[in-house]
Amino acid sequence: MLTHSLKMSKYKEEIYSIFEETKALLNGHFILRSGMRSANFFQCAKVCQYMDKVTRLATIMIEEIPFTHINTVVAPAMGGLVIGQEVARQLKARFLFLEKVDDRLALRRNFSLNKEDRVLLVEDVVTKGGRVKEAIEIILGFECSLIGVTSLVDRSTSELNLRAPFHGMLKMNFPTYEPDALPEELSRIPAVKPGS
Repeated sequence: MLTHSLKMSKYKEEIYSIFEETKALLNGHFILRSGMRSANFFQCAKVCQYMDKVTRLATIMIEEIPFTHINTVVAPAMGGLVIGQEVARQLKARFLFLEKVDDRLALRRNFSLNKEDRVLLVEDVVTKGGRVKEAIEIILGFECSLIGVTSLVDRSTSELNLRAPFHGMLKMNFPTYEPDALPEELSRIPAVKPGS
């Protein structure tokens, strides 16, 4: 059983059971997107194989977020794509995605945002918030309103200092380590970067 703390509303047990059922919670030695290391990893793609689970998680997300009057959803590829699109579908909102170009996020394919857009940014997992901050910079480069940011999992251990309100659905405080400060038991396991 994983050691962590869970903090959320009435849905925490249901969300956690979906993660366990789809085998999205992994144990080992993982290199996180932030460069930090962890013995635990949430692989969103494992959940996103099952559209009934994605539909349910999006429904919970929409009920839980404190943001209203959203007409556009933006998600970074790859992790946020599936859940972001389903949130947009249920909200009857427009959906745009950001993609990597030379290891940086970009809004491509002639997508644009305008002053009528009330944007929700949807991500799968947030640890240090680097990719979310990058996405926010892109969104705020347009004349639109960024209403808020949400994620399936919030792994942050300190204040994210985002330029928009943030709501993580499930707080999972797994310990993270700098690569040169690993506990002995973790240093004995080869590190892998599984992708979200």
